[in-house]
Amino acid sequence: MNFLNTILDIIFPVYCISCGKSGMDLCLECLSNCSSAEYIDYKWIYPIFDYHDPLVKKSIWFLKYKGKKRLGTIFATIMYDRIIEELSDLMTFENFKDPILIPIPLAPKRKRERGFNQAEVICNELIKLDKNLKLETNVLIKQKDTKHQASIKNRNERLKNLTDSFSIKNPEKIKNKNIILIDDVSTTGATLNEAKKILKQAGAKKIIAFAVAH
Repeated sequence: MNFLNTILDIIFPVYCISCGKSGMDLCLECLSNCSSAEYIDYKWIYPIFDYHDPLVKKSIWFLKYKGKKRLGTIFATIMYDRIIEELSDLMTFENFKDPILIPIPLAPKRKRERGFNQAEVICNELIKLDKNLKLETNVLIKQKDTKHQASIKNRNERLKNLTDSFSIKNPEKIKNKNIILIDDVSTTGATLNEAKKILKQAGAKKIIAFAVAH
């Protein structure tokens, strides 16, 4: 696979979407200049970058709509460092052990249109970095195709938009388990909060979440 990637890189060279440097879709120098996430109301949600940073917004857009999945690898690497940092305290003080990764799902129609779920792409990269992490993609289901949360300005309308949007399959897989939810963007935290509510109702133990940006 590495040999194939090398050949593909020669035929289709990769350039940083910010500075144009060859070798990566987003070089480490540009990535290091991205703004960190601002404070979020939900203390169990840990975003990495500030979504208002133009390069952060552009990078997520390229991942979601241009199919640059290697950006998912870059995001996962940065996110993994933060996950390990937070888990070190949670394991010690809150017995947060053997967590299960669950990506925020897309509605079937939207996933067909896009061809993939960007949160799932990030999760697949995370489990490559840590074999102790377990991924479940057939538990939390998006059963309703909702409007994009970012397009809804009113808080009550955001919450109404998400009502009954998620359901649970195979609840035995998460009963009394610790969960790490993964998403690309947490605009207000409403989506992650709705997912947490449904998972708790199905018997999940403690739930935390990480997002690329807020």
